[in-house]
Amino acid sequence: MSPNTLKIGIIGIGKWGKNHLRVYSDLDCELVGVSDLNPDVEQIAREHNIKFEHDYTKLLPDVDAVSVVVPTDKHYAVVKDCLNAGKHVLVEKPLTFDPDQARELIDLAKEKGLILSVGYLFRFNAAVLELKRLVKGIGDIQYITTRYIHSTKPPRKDCGVVFNFASHLIDILNFVLEKSPKKIFCKNLHYLSKEREDCSFIVLDYGEFIANIEVSWFHPLKRRDMWIIGSKKKLYADFFEQILKAYPIEITHEKTHADPEQNIEINKNEPLREEIKAFLKMVEDGEKPENSEEEYEIIQTLDACLKSASLGKEVSL
Repeated sequence: MSPNTLKIGIIGIGKWGKNHLRVYSDLDCELVGVSDLNPDVEQIAREHNIKFEHDYTKLLPDVDAVSVVVPTDKHYAVVKDCLNAGKHVLVEKPLTFDPDQARELIDLAKEKGLILSVGYLFRFNAAVLELKRLVKGIGDIQYITTRYIHSTKPPRKDCGVVFNFASHLIDILNFVLEKSPKKIFCKNLHYLSKEREDCSFIVLDYGEFIANIEVSWFHPLKRRDMWIIGSKKKLYADFFEQILKAYPIEITHEKTHADPEQNIEINKNEPLREEIKAFLKMVEDGEKPENSEEEYEIIQTLDACLKSASLGKEVSL
C-alpha cells in the first residue's frame, strides 16, 4: 500500500458492522482495526489480522476515518468523540434522534473541515438512481405510496419504526423528488411497548401531491417498494430486488389511454459497497458529502412525525 492509503477503523461489529468489515476488506484502503464492547469480536479481528480495541477511543489515533455502526442512541457521543479527534466519519442512519444534536455534529464537522457522511444506503441503490432519472418524465406527480415492512427478525430496542424504517423512505423521497414536505400527519401503533411504535402510517403533504408511507415490524412480507403515480406515467420500484417498471397510462373523464408495461433495465449493484467507496473518495478528494445538511432536515421531519402522532393532528414543517 502507498503511504497515502487511508487508514480505516470500524466502531461496532454487529450484523451490519460485519458487512462494513467485509466491504472495507475488499477495497483500496488499510483496515487498521475494529472496536466493540463484545469481547468475541477480538476473534474476528484476529481472523482479519487487524487490531481490536474494547474502547473505541484507543483506535482513533491509528486511523484517518471510521465507520460508526453502533445503535442510534450511541451515535451522538461516539461521532462527537471521533470528530473531536480529527477523524472523518461515516455513520449509519439516522445521525441522531434529536435535531439539536444532529445540528451540533454537522456544525462540528464543518468547523474542523471533516467529512461527516450519513449512511443512507438507498441513495446508492441502482433502482433508486434510475427512479430519480425517470421521475422527471412522468408528468405531474399525483400521489406516492411506499412501504418498508417485514417481520423477519426481532424489532430493535433503541428506536421505533419511524426512525428505523421511515427514515430510509423519507430520504429516498428527498433524494428522488428534490423537494421536502410542507406538512405531516402520522398515526403510530404500539403493540409491543408504549415507548416505541412498531407500526406507523405517515402522510407527507407536498402541496401539489401527497406521499403515503407504511412502515411495520409485523407484516409477513419483506418489502421496500414505492409507487409514484404521474399524470402521464406510473412508476413502480422494488428497492429490495432492484426492479423498476413503468406504466404509460393517461386518464381523463373522457378516456383512458394505456401503453404496454415497460420493464426498465437495471444494472444491479451492492449499495453498501457503493456507499463506502463514495465515502473513501470524499475523504481522499476533500469533497463535501451531499447529504449531511439534508440529514438535519430528515431528523426534523422524523421528529415531526412523532410530534404529529403524539398530538393526534397534522403538523407543519
